[in-house]
Amino acid sequence: MTSAEQVQLLLRLSGATQESLAKRLGVSFPALNAWTRGRAAPRPAARRRIAKLLAEYGVPDQPMSAVTAMKRALQRRARSGRNIVNSILKQPDVRDEFVLALTYHSDVIEGSTLTKGETAAVLFADAVLKNRTLREQMEAKNHQAAIEHLWGQIRPGRPISQSFVLRLHAILMNGIESDAGSYRTHAVRIVGANVPTANHLSVPRLMAALIRDCNRRSDDVLAMAARTHARFEQIHPFTDGNGRVGRLLLNAMLLRGNLAPAVIEQRRKREYLKLLSRAQLLDDHEPFAQFVGEAVLVGYAILDRRRGG
Repeated sequence: MTSAEQVQLLLRLSGATQESLAKRLGVSFPALNAWTRGRAAPRPAARRRIAKLLAEYGVPDQPMSAVTAMKRALQRRARSGRNIVNSILKQPDVRDEFVLALTYHSDVIEGSTLTKGETAAVLFADAVLKNRTLREQMEAKNHQAAIEHLWGQIRPGRPISQSFVLRLHAILMNGIESDAGSYRTHAVRIVGANVPTANHLSVPRLMAALIRDCNRRSDDVLAMAARTHARFEQIHPFTDGNGRVGRLLLNAMLLRGNLAPAVIEQRRKREYLKLLSRAQLLDDHEPFAQFVGEAVLVGYAILDRRRGG
């Protein structure tokens, strides 16, 4: 990793602001900002302090890529003994914040016009918004119900099944699509992308293979989850709702591996779709795995903030 990549990773792992990280490292904010942007390099003493802090988050002081370093840090968290699903379920404020973040960002990525505040009103106050479409509000409530179903089904090490994926779709598209809970029976294309989707006759077979693979044991849960997400979206097994179900399945795999949910923020939609397409068309998965890892760190920020850590 370059010095800039080290500092950027440290910011993500710690959840700190540049100002607070600068204080921890004993340098000025302008100096840290310059390191982050690659406009200057830290001196040897500062590099040692950076390496020491990274080591506290499970990143050893040895040459490695940024994505490998992130994987090491996340693997350490997964093995910490803390059960992520239980941590979420035992804290209603954490549970609600995840429901809001996952619903709002996933729906906006798919074109919803609800603001985060409006989404919260629909989810937690059962508000009916006159200036927004009924479909958008139903999608938000259905997504909330799908997440709640996911919470109840997923535990570290518990297998994922096709029936689980179909049930997620049934809940998500309830009252919206007539084929909710069923694989598509016709051709579809991904709007705005040049990624070919599977022939509808092959969908059941491809999904069976995908589910088998996502249940295989792996020491690299992040890479496996990212690859599975890319495969799922290319199969595009449903008439509608593929993006949202795919992100729910991604989080089911992460939670099964005892990692925090990945919150893919709507502000990074273009980057998300670009890296997803790159993984699918060029079989270049490492940049997308790093992107998913960064989204997992957003999930950890929710957990750590609520714990006061």
